[in-house]
Amino acid sequence: MNETEIRTERIRLRLIDISDLDSIHKLHSLPETDTYNALGIPNSIEETKAIIEPWIKENRSEEIKNYTFAIDNKLNGKFMGLFGLKIGHQKYKRAEVWYKIHSDYWKKGYATEALKAIIDFGFDVLKLHRIEAGCAVENIGSIKVLEKSGMLREGRLRQILPLKSGWSDNFQYSILETDERNKLK
Repeated sequence: MNETEIRTERIRLRLIDISDLDSIHKLHSLPETDTYNALGIPNSIEETKAIIEPWIKENRSEEIKNYTFAIDNKLNGKFMGLFGLKIGHQKYKRAEVWYKIHSDYWKKGYATEALKAIIDFGFDVLKLHRIEAGCAVENIGSIKVLEKSGMLREGRLRQILPLKSGWSDNFQYSILETDERNKLK
């Protein structure tokens, strides 16, 4: 089993397992975290379990192509959210990131700290060339996280996200291994 773990000053990113089911279900069930997320609020904990079981199976792979991390507060061990890193075709050395943070931890720098750690992991450990992310154009919080982490806005995809509010445009961001970045200590 893969024991990948990333630590920063305030958080620990670890691969999710079935013991995270209740915390993930609560996170997915929060209306405020669902606003800009196409997944939707699950109807039951069984639905959440069906969503995360493939993630857990992938995390146990010899060579992970789709990492799903739990974000834990190092101070008290509390679950704070999820972070994903989906590796593309090996030839292109790129990956896409996504995250969902519990609203109790918004506007405190945790998402930015986690993204910087994932960027460092992607470039320094996985030897990626490019890391991408997208977010709804109205999602000001995620825009700030992506830009504070050194990602550059590359463009706008029209009506690509099926949100509860209707079809949303999406800003596309990326960072390259050759871009200057503020590495975590």
